[in-house]
Order: sequence, then C-alpha cells, then structure tokens
Amino acid sequence: MQKLRVASFSVSVDGFGAGPNQSLENPLGVGGQELHQWFFPTKTFQQNVLGKSDGTSGVDNEFAEKGFENIGAWILGRNMFSPYRGLPNVDWKGWWGENPPYHVPIFILTNHKRESIEMEGGTTFHFVTDGINSALERAFDSANGKDVRLGGGVSTIRQYLKAQLVDELHLAVSPVILGSGENLYLNLDLKSLGYKCIENIASDKAMHVIIKKII
Repeated sequence: MQKLRVASFSVSVDGFGAGPNQSLENPLGVGGQELHQWFFPTKTFQQNVLGKSDGTSGVDNEFAEKGFENIGAWILGRNMFSPYRGLPNVDWKGWWGENPPYHVPIFILTNHKRESIEMEGGTTFHFVTDGINSALERAFDSANGKDVRLGGGVSTIRQYLKAQLVDELHLAVSPVILGSGENLYLNLDLKSLGYKCIENIASDKAMHVIIKKII
C-alpha cells in the first residue's frame, strides 16, 4: 500500500524546522543550516545533491538513503520551491539548477496557478492550487505504486499531520536551539492524532526519531 512519508526532516531541540527571516539569501532562515549538519556530509547528500563522489557513511547516511527508497513523487510547500511570495516569478525554476535531485514528479502547493515545468533528469514541477488532498491524490497517481515523500516545509507538514494523512515521519533532531522560526509542534497534539514514536537511534550529530500513525 502506498504511503505518505516525511523523511530526513531536521528540527532543533526546541522543535523548529526552519529559522526566522527566510529569504533568497537565507532559504533555511537565520540559523537554519545548523539543523542539517548531520545530513550535509553524508554520501547521499554529497552524491545525489552535489554530484560528488565522496561522503560519509554510518547512521546518518543510512537514514538519508532510506528517505529516497521507493519514492515515486514528492509534495512540497511553495517556500520549498521559491523564495518569492505572491504572484510567481516565472523565470524561477527552483533552488537546484537544471537537474534537480528528485527525478520524479513534484507537486507544489501554492495559491497561484502556473504551468508545469519539465526539468532535466525526470523531474517535473506541477503547481497545485486546490489543496492538500488534491496534491496527495495527484502525487499517488503519478508515483506508479511507490510512496510519496512530503518534503516540507513546516507549515505543509503540519497541515498533513493535522489531517492525519502522514503515515510515517522521520525527524532528525539536531543538538541545536534556535529559539524562534517555524515550530513543527506548535498546537499539534500528535498523540491525539494517532501518532506514536516507534524507534529512536542516535548518531554523533542527531537523534533520529521514527513516528508512525497507529490509528
């Protein structure tokens, strides 16, 4: 059965998945890069995202690799695609250059219609204006029986969690306190929504937590 999965989503000890004041120059917000220090050195990031041949192995890389296994489509919030608010900048084609690291269809939640964008390597960006359920339905249909990965950001993940649509959530809790930004847990009662922590494994740079929907 297809699943909607959140994988390798980094949060601070105090629950922030992005720092404050996100912008073109600071896409992760002030201090946001600190959340991903477990991920940047891994083989998965170095090879899949940067196109290099090196990278670290171990616990962090194992979780990073799992995040790409059996994924047939992604869902992203608009801020994960573009720093621009309001009407879209039609010249903007994402943060990743001509060959994004996805290689599958991507469904981007937005309030503004835009034609789909075909990129190199099999990635196509589709823009969804009629809500999270429509995006999920289209993503499942496009995934050829594989799972769909929910990439973020915080607001998008919160919407799907509140609707009890996320089947599995992998959080990488980084040993960082941000103090402000976008808090994943704000007014979110995961227990009442039917979620349970089933696994936790520590590395030198993160605590990897697996949460699943049990009801």
